[in-house]
Amino acid sequence: MKAPRAEVRGAHWIKPRLVAEIAFTEMTDEGTLRHPSYLGMREDKKPEAVVIETEAPVETVAMASSSVTISSRERVIFPEGKLTKGQLADYYAQVAPIMLPWAGSRPISLVRCPQGRAKKCFFQKHDAGSFGDAVRHVAIREKDGHDEPYLYIDTADGLLTCVQMGTIEFHGWGARIEDVEKADRLVFDLDPDVGLDFEAVRTAAFHFRDILKSIGLATFPMLTGGKGVHVIAPLVPQAEWPEVKDFAHRLAQAVAQSDPKNFTAALPKAQRKGRIFVDYLRNQRGATAVMPYAARAREGAPVAVPITWKEMETIDKPSHWSILDGIELVKRAGSKALAGWGRADQVLPDL
Repeated sequence: MKAPRAEVRGAHWIKPRLVAEIAFTEMTDEGTLRHPSYLGMREDKKPEAVVIETEAPVETVAMASSSVTISSRERVIFPEGKLTKGQLADYYAQVAPIMLPWAGSRPISLVRCPQGRAKKCFFQKHDAGSFGDAVRHVAIREKDGHDEPYLYIDTADGLLTCVQMGTIEFHGWGARIEDVEKADRLVFDLDPDVGLDFEAVRTAAFHFRDILKSIGLATFPMLTGGKGVHVIAPLVPQAEWPEVKDFAHRLAQAVAQSDPKNFTAALPKAQRKGRIFVDYLRNQRGATAVMPYAARAREGAPVAVPITWKEMETIDKPSHWSILDGIELVKRAGSKALAGWGRADQVLPDL
């Protein structure tokens, strides 16, 4: 929002690097604050996370559209079913209102397959500006002390811009851009060894649900669209990454030690034979997990889908839905059964 010209005459503009909290009675149409009062600095928020909030009717949000033009709509991205870039873009346009609450304002990595899933694909988490303004950047400090511009999106335009640039998959951090050092979820990725059927994964998911419930954590299952299931425990962003990783690691090891026939937390693939790998490494700084409703670069164009524990009892496979099911997924997301999916005010317990 532009400031009134009369009030900024002679002003010297600087790049925002600090965030302050200001109380005020109202904001004028021109963007001027009435009766502002300085409350203090906010070291827990990044400048990129500060945006002007606007009201929007529910109907407008539900019918969110994009101004992004998708080129080469007829290009086949999924050769097995001859599904095209245009169909993938239409899917993301359909699910944007239900996907952005999870993938939005979160550092993301993209799986880009410009020539289709059967050709060369690559991960991308940084950008020097080639995506345009709809795909935003958040500066995150790397181990060597310098900042790197990580990608994030918060609009349908941002989502569709990524698709236009050849993106199929969206993977997100376990933290939001407001404070990337504090996790807002635990993710246990139950990854079956080759040859194990989905019944083994189903049993494992319920086992993890019960364990986490016994220590006070509510969980929610998500089909990954791949081979396994994610068991997700939302968190109030309070614990920092070392504590979160340590908790996830110790829990995964405890499960593997108590039932070594069916579970392993060992990283070498040779040690996973005939068992389910409990991937706890999603719960560390910089690690990502596939976002709800993201498509997968796999045969049949499956998508990652939140489900209820009741549905988990009978669902047939983790690739049950595809990009052709966008309308159904939007309707599902508005159902009573899924209304509270992924939401719980809880903190990391002692283990």
